[in-house]
Amino acid sequence: MPRSVVVFVTCASAAEARRIASSVVESRLAACANLLPGSVESAYRWKGRVERAKERLLLIKTTRAKFSALRDAIRRLHSYGVPEIIALPIAAGLPAYLAWIAESVSSAKKRIGR
Repeated sequence: MPRSVVVFVTCASAAEARRIASSVVESRLAACANLLPGSVESAYRWKGRVERAKERLLLIKTTRAKFSALRDAIRRLHSYGVPEIIALPIAAGLPAYLAWIAESVSSAKKRIGR
């Protein structure tokens, strides 16, 4: 089974996060994208200055094999010049859920019941 990853992406707005989530799921680059409610307050260094911003956080589930294409799609869709796109491996999980992730991003017609 392909290894699954969860990808963190911060977005400038809920609308941007929804647009990215819909696009990557519809194009089978991700099985699922969760937009967390409310905003997160971010503090970061950018061009030599400490900045603060309210952002929206997306958690995206996909496979390691789809990560490069997912990353490229997010970069095309995102308003930031350097968006946060961080993938962390899913070390363990319900086998049926991990299989669902893999099946959801494949182009095969076979469907696993949820």
